[in-house]
Amino acid sequence: MDPSTIYDQVRQHYSAASQGTTAQYSSAIAKSFGYSQEELANIPEDANLGLSCGNPLAITGLRKGETILDLGSGAGFDVFLASTKLGASGRAIGIDMNDDMLSRANAIKVSRGASADNVSFLKGVITAVPLEDGIADCIISNCVLNLVPADEKHLVFREMYRLLKPGGRVAVSDILAKKQLPENLVRDMAMYVGCIAGASQVGEYEAWLRDAGFEDVLITDTMSDLNVYLDIGEDGKNKGDCCAPATPQAGEGANPVSCCAVPAEKVGESANKAGVAAEKTDLNEWVGSFKVYAVKA
Repeated sequence: MDPSTIYDQVRQHYSAASQGTTAQYSSAIAKSFGYSQEELANIPEDANLGLSCGNPLAITGLRKGETILDLGSGAGFDVFLASTKLGASGRAIGIDMNDDMLSRANAIKVSRGASADNVSFLKGVITAVPLEDGIADCIISNCVLNLVPADEKHLVFREMYRLLKPGGRVAVSDILAKKQLPENLVRDMAMYVGCIAGASQVGEYEAWLRDAGFEDVLITDTMSDLNVYLDIGEDGKNKGDCCAPATPQAGEGANPVSCCAVPAEKVGESANKAGVAAEKTDLNEWVGSFKVYAVKA
């Protein structure tokens, strides 16, 4: 797909997503990807739009006084959570290209008053961030890098390296492909804006990180169930109680499987809040939620 078309579609989808969804849906999605009830209670409810695919802050090892950047920060979910760990001397900076997301994030910041003095949001694309070199101790991103067109993804890792201080680290949650994706899935724009069709493979991430100069690269499948995007309803429960929570396949370390798969004839008719179109094939067969960690030498 043409990069300009991809960016236009991503902007449109996330402008719509910035209007929010139910607190029950957003909370259920966040919990399914590792956020605790305590963490969710410590951030503005309006910042959680149910768009996560992991919890990057769980692997950051944040310390008071540090500066953290969130690439593709949306309504500020991870930025506000990070700010509570950094103290008054720290800085939590969100970068996003979507005006509607930035408006929502800044409105939440204003409503937080002095408790958000260490939070800021800037407009920019994550392939060319409008900040000086060596500004950050840590860079996070949550289910965003897969939205960057394939030919430009390597630029994001170069920007991360430029923006980090020596010894700084990358802590990313993203959806990566486990194998070559089928053509019908790759061409599905609803699947693309839903972070599935644009997923790269683990080997590509490793190469981009190392080519940029990073060391201690670690990329791990969290084994989370990606079918939650399809199965969770507005009330935060499994749609129609059609089945019990996803259960593991036979075999140690296998991915969970949902029994709420949608018939092939329904593919493309609708997409959920995350933008993931209904698909007969279990999403876990093709992609997974991965945590990515690396250090700038």
